[in-house]
Amino acid sequence: MIRRLILGAALCLPGGALARPPAGGGVCATYPSAPACMGQQPACTLCHTAPPQRNVFGTSLEQHLAPGAPRPLPDGDFSTALPAALRAVEWEDADGDGVTNVEELLHGTLPADPASVPAERGRCAAGHNPGFNVCGYDLRFAYRRVLLDFCGKSPTYAELKAFDARDEADQREFIDAELDRCTASEFWRGKDGQLWKLAHPKIRPVSSIKSGEDAGTIPLADYYDDYALYAYAQLDDHDAREVMTARYYVRRQTGPTRYTATPTLPSQFVEEGRRAGNLTSAWSLVSFIMFTALPRNAAAQSYRAYLGYDIAMQEGLYSIPGEPRDYDAKGVQAPACAACHATLDPLSYPFRNYHGVGGSVLARYVPDRIERYFAAEAPDITQIPEAGYLMGQPVRDLLEWAQVGANSDAFAISAVTDYWKLLVGHEPTAEEQGEFVAVWQRFKGTHQYSVQRMLHDLIRTEAYGAP
Repeated sequence: MIRRLILGAALCLPGGALARPPAGGGVCATYPSAPACMGQQPACTLCHTAPPQRNVFGTSLEQHLAPGAPRPLPDGDFSTALPAALRAVEWEDADGDGVTNVEELLHGTLPADPASVPAERGRCAAGHNPGFNVCGYDLRFAYRRVLLDFCGKSPTYAELKAFDARDEADQREFIDAELDRCTASEFWRGKDGQLWKLAHPKIRPVSSIKSGEDAGTIPLADYYDDYALYAYAQLDDHDAREVMTARYYVRRQTGPTRYTATPTLPSQFVEEGRRAGNLTSAWSLVSFIMFTALPRNAAAQSYRAYLGYDIAMQEGLYSIPGEPRDYDAKGVQAPACAACHATLDPLSYPFRNYHGVGGSVLARYVPDRIERYFAAEAPDITQIPEAGYLMGQPVRDLLEWAQVGANSDAFAISAVTDYWKLLVGHEPTAEEQGEFVAVWQRFKGTHQYSVQRMLHDLIRTEAYGAP
């Protein structure tokens, strides 16, 4: 729930029948220290159940949003009126949970959900617990957790006794050494290991159309190549951004598992100058583009998998003026569709020339793809440009799309969230936001996108090491 506020809040408020994506900037200008504004913009779900239906917070806010002005409000008028409306309802309690709207916004909880409230702080009572420090970071607990999470086993009694015999500084160094040892294990980096599990929702394997090792009945593309590139980018101080930007491929060797960068693979077909990591792998093109003219599904999947924005959940909406143009005549200018497609369609244009399945071509970049295969589908379809927009920023093509995305706060937040969920066990809560923000900011800055260094940082957080 908190993740939806952090990543979703491109805050969509009503100015008539439609949700209003421009509102995120107004919320963050009014409350710049809100967790939802730490590297992101606040989902429509902050003020809506599903646009245009408002939740209780959105309903209370609407009454103060330029009252008396004709609806729908122009975007400029809406943006001007929003801060005053937010201030007007600050000290109300829209969901009746005993916490004011402004307290909820500043603590990262939801002012329209009575089950989402800030946790009470400073009330830990340790009592008598000879095993663990239940009110803070516990080195013995962290040691056990690291072995279980990274090696897949609990320490033996002898290992625990040996750990207990070390002094505190030595215990901290030993935990770091164990993390490094375990991330070299098959449990962490091998086929179907922890890294592969993290990659599942990004790659979305379908065994029936897999080629290569463990091929399916209709072998079209080998998604093991995608797992290999993902794992390689996460390991050994490599740059995690290269899962989106790599011009190379990665070969996996077994016994033990090793990943090696290579300029070519027989299962991959996109020319080097048009490659953008796993965004342009044979599997991504075949499974997410398939027979489609405008690859909206490929764009939406990439946006969700690597930048953490799910457009279907009304997240990451950055409406582009004049969009959607509806080049393929799919009816996306309808009021119920336009709010999302004003972001999704410009997001998809850079995928224009990447071909999935059809004709004599499989999983390649084809400069005249639309003209060659889809010209008869709609009157304006060949006018689809290759230039588009990502998070409101113009991009020339998919290579620039990938670079802008990989360098964004959204990428760092999404990447660290994946590991946070795997290791801490849940998305960052409101109470964990301080530690979480510090970790993703250091991942992007101090650690230079090294997952290995970031993991040492993450296991030192109280969210991870407190029982």
